[in-house]
Amino acid sequence: MTLALVSAPDASTPVLQEVAPPPLGPGDLRVRVTAASVDPVDPLVAAGPGRVIFGLTGTVGLGLSLTGVVTGTGAEVTGFSVGDPVAALHADFTAPVRAHAEETVVPAAAAAPLPDGLDPVAAASLPLNAATAARMLDRLGPAGGRTLLVTGAAGAVGGYAVALAAHAGWAVTGLARGSDRDFVLRAGARALVTELPGPSFDAVLDGAVLHGAALGAIRDGGTFVGVPAASLATSERGIDVGIVSVEPDGARLAGLLDLAVSGVLELRVAGRVPLAEAATAYGKVTGGGQRGRWLLVP
Repeated sequence: MTLALVSAPDASTPVLQEVAPPPLGPGDLRVRVTAASVDPVDPLVAAGPGRVIFGLTGTVGLGLSLTGVVTGTGAEVTGFSVGDPVAALHADFTAPVRAHAEETVVPAAAAAPLPDGLDPVAAASLPLNAATAARMLDRLGPAGGRTLLVTGAAGAVGGYAVALAAHAGWAVTGLARGSDRDFVLRAGARALVTELPGPSFDAVLDGAVLHGAALGAIRDGGTFVGVPAASLATSERGIDVGIVSVEPDGARLAGLLDLAVSGVLELRVAGRVPLAEAATAYGKVTGGGQRGRWLLVP
């Protein structure tokens, strides 16, 4: 048994309880969790609406991003050994135990070795958010001298998007609060705006989940990329609209961790609380406006 946060059908807040971890499959890792981030989707599931969106029934685990130490490997796993520090993305929303737990089981293909030089707690803030930013940037294609507006440029996804885009050669402008100027420029943006501009950018990467409202900043025939939302952007003026979801990819995660070690990506932690005090972190994330991620430390 392991202590884990779960979402139950009859509860609107996360429930901490003893849960039997799933059996270790041939391609899986058993991981003792060092830290796990609380992302907006977690309270959405715990409160109920996310259960409908993902078609969840029964009691399910919570949490996507984690770091930890391998305590067991499946028979077909190569490249990982007991005792290895790892980061991983646990994207199976139906699993009985996920990242918000003392111990969990993840596919080895969704994990990456945690490199030396990264705080193993702070690194838990990276897997979901950096992978989402990277996948959104992939959808936009090569920079090719184009201009890019990143909305929510000081947020968890947007901040990584600014850094990754600048690193890839985009001419990046960040949309954020004036108080976030130092971070946004440090991440690699050439400029910061505090209001949506008119149609002046070749592309928009929508970290703020503005969708339709953000299209006004794109030139005719430009490109928009966002994440799933209740009200999606639809194409107008020849703008290509792409909606992407993150998928676990251990090799991609390893590359993103290396970029954090080299300083291209900045790990940002809003706060850390014990797993038993998860309600504090869930409440902060639900309230919005956080800079960095709240982390649960078992």
